[in-house]
Amino acid sequence: MPMRTDAVAVIPLGGLGEIGKNMWVIETSEDIVVIDAGVMFPEDEMLGVDLVIPDISYLKDRKEKVRAILLTHGHEDHIGALPYVLRELNVPVYGTRLTLGLVRNRLQEHELDDVRLIEVKAGDRLRIGGLEFELIHVNHSIPDVVALAIHTPAGPVIFATDFKFDQTPIDGRPSDVQRLAELGARGVLALFADSTNAERPGYTLSEKVVGQAFMDVFQNAQGRILVATFASNVHRIQQVLDAAAAFQRKVCVIGRSMINVVRIASELGYLRFPERMLIDPSEIDRHPPDRITILTTGSQGEPMSALSRMAAAEHRQVEIVPGDTVIISAHPIPGNERLVGKTINQLYKLGAEVVYHAFSGIHVSGHASQEELKWMLNLCRPRYFVPIHGEYRMLWHHAQLAREVGIPSDRVFLLDLGDVLEFTADGRAAVSGRVSAGQVLVDGLGVGDVGNVVLRDRRQLSQDGILIAVVTIDKRTGAVVAGPDIVSRGFVYVRESEALLEEARELLVESLEKLKGQQIAEWGTIKNSMRESLSRFLYERTKRRPIILPVVMEI
Repeated sequence: MPMRTDAVAVIPLGGLGEIGKNMWVIETSEDIVVIDAGVMFPEDEMLGVDLVIPDISYLKDRKEKVRAILLTHGHEDHIGALPYVLRELNVPVYGTRLTLGLVRNRLQEHELDDVRLIEVKAGDRLRIGGLEFELIHVNHSIPDVVALAIHTPAGPVIFATDFKFDQTPIDGRPSDVQRLAELGARGVLALFADSTNAERPGYTLSEKVVGQAFMDVFQNAQGRILVATFASNVHRIQQVLDAAAAFQRKVCVIGRSMINVVRIASELGYLRFPERMLIDPSEIDRHPPDRITILTTGSQGEPMSALSRMAAAEHRQVEIVPGDTVIISAHPIPGNERLVGKTINQLYKLGAEVVYHAFSGIHVSGHASQEELKWMLNLCRPRYFVPIHGEYRMLWHHAQLAREVGIPSDRVFLLDLGDVLEFTADGRAAVSGRVSAGQVLVDGLGVGDVGNVVLRDRRQLSQDGILIAVVTIDKRTGAVVAGPDIVSRGFVYVRESEALLEEARELLVESLEKLKGQQIAEWGTIKNSMRESLSRFLYERTKRRPIILPVVMEI
């Protein structure tokens, strides 16, 4: 159904009811602009999956209307899906300096060299199609973050993506409260705001608090210091470098993503440190332990990360020894608590002292807490409000805050992925329909070829294993010429289950004897019979349901 020329639709393709894969569509009758293109890390049940990206079927069907992708900042949950999206949509990408620096690195890894990247900065106004975008500086845990004021035919819409109000930011640039207030005074049609910390009362502490905590740890540490944090947290990395410089420590950077970010951020001027401070991993043992700091990845306990391999005594270059102090300067992403706890336990077993979020001030969030979220609402004074970026309970709590500051309940929208929220120039808003939205799974080089059926099989394989039954049949008579042979993987230990497998083989012989004479066209029936008889027998004997794969060969 065609849109009215005075209307604008806002459609979430990711980032609602989940943490990550943020993507929003701003659509008028003539144009589409995409805000962010992020990834989400797979949940535990997504066995073997590397990444989760948004379903962009809706955009592919309307690619002639898509004018650009506009990025709010350089975190993976906002830029990580770009290489996959740009293969389908050849459009320019707008972003701030550091954001595009990180994007270039990611595109080079995917051998995408013909993408048009357009650098912008806070304070700029962009005309993209029939829409005007204004970039507003806000604080977060990475530099160069912008909120967006979108001037649409229906009125101004503000996207306050990941943000907090830091009164003493590391780079000396607090959020542009004045511009947000000016827009609010003129009248904001709708506010879309970050809900990550909507359950957390009070205010989020300044990033400078972490700097002082680092200084305290560095002052008391007698041996090496290892700091694990998000590679993209450039302000946090700067404070580690500052603490190392204050105590005359050399710094070794370990982990591919950390090395890349330190290189890119220093080249662009976002990190400042003496070049002689950095050393190669091979040089660590040439310096006294109390003069070494190791900056590494692995703050989320990722199994293949540098810190996890150190904790498991499997890292080629760094061995954890008694006297080491390990700082985990990050809060576990929901779902990663078990992995982080395992890493901490292993580090303690190796004799390290571990400083982590639960008992120290070595991490603060990059997201606004409840009082800051109320402040954003009161600055913008929106007619309508939509909580974004968070699991459903976070969105619900943010909606409650909006009602507390006076926004009527019928003007607060709790959306689902794919909902089309349409605004018109007469000040009305309503969910006018739904579009295709969801998850696309990336596994190795495959994008979208792993779905629910494959994941179900992987779960079953991980739980009960597989049993393969191979039989050779004479294609003319249907008589069994060889077999059946049974192969088990992940179901039972063959040497201790010979009797069980022999019974299963005899059962198959009986089953095949009853089907003797079946024609080739009915071999599907033979396979089904083999599968059903084995499945029934094995469940009765073991209470397990392995995947059963019958293989019928002919001679």
